[in-house]
Amino acid sequence: MTQPDPIRRAAAQPPTPDLLRSALALAAAGVPPLPLRKGKVPFGNCRTCANGACGGRPNMNSAGPCRCPAPCHAWAAATTDADVLTSPAWEAAWRQAAAVGYHPGGADLTVVDLDNADAVTWARTALPPTRTVATSRGEHWVYRGAMSSANAVRPGVDIKSLTQYARWLGPGTGALVALPPAVRALVDREETTPARAGVVSSVPTRAEWSRSVATGCRHTERYVRTGLGRGLAMVRSHTESDAGSQAFGVARFLAGQHAQCPGPCGLDVLADHIIAAAVSVGVPEPYARRAVANGLNASQGAAA
Repeated sequence: MTQPDPIRRAAAQPPTPDLLRSALALAAAGVPPLPLRKGKVPFGNCRTCANGACGGRPNMNSAGPCRCPAPCHAWAAATTDADVLTSPAWEAAWRQAAAVGYHPGGADLTVVDLDNADAVTWARTALPPTRTVATSRGEHWVYRGAMSSANAVRPGVDIKSLTQYARWLGPGTGALVALPPAVRALVDREETTPARAGVVSSVPTRAEWSRSVATGCRHTERYVRTGLGRGLAMVRSHTESDAGSQAFGVARFLAGQHAQCPGPCGLDVLADHIIAAAVSVGVPEPYARRAVANGLNASQGAAA
């Protein structure tokens, strides 16, 4: 029996410039949407959820008790519940939204995000053809089936699925095919589980964050150190898998806290600590460095 195609069914809805209507069409097709603000990034957490104080949502890697009605926690807030999407708690976000995102893993999908022409050329020789969606810089290849998310699995290639969102750019073209082993292998190869006897690689001694390296930061030292400590704990908690993806998320979050600072803020020092935390739980150092660099860039709107 032919399986339903959620992306095709979403495309059947009448075209409209109204982002909320597009989101409702996706939700009706079983694809959980969320609003994205300028820069293609999710809306920030509310005060209750800021800095992980709420513990996170139950469906996140570090399952928590948060049931905040607002669109907090990015991909973890995406939902197919029309009542939530149209609720007063989401209304302000939709009024300010610049785009619609969706949670691929929540629809049993995986997006291979090809960020440039070289990445697209590689995919055409290395991966089986599937549904393809054009982006501003490359293509999204969409497969049926969910898996771990990971950034920078190879130059210009990110995997968006269970713990990431993707920007909705239309239904694309081509047949949607099953997630192939070649895509799963990209994450398995990069994000390893550490051997009990030690780590995959080591990072040189790190400098400590202080005012001497962050002369233009508007935050207190206690604020920065507390945020860094929580972020490092989140990375180290992923001893089995996804530590690289968590490092990406922590780097993006911490960099975002300094978006309004005149700088410099010593982000390179914070990055070194995040990299070391990822390496300590078995992420290969080159992969950890790429993931953290991509996280810093994503916070500045430089990543797809």
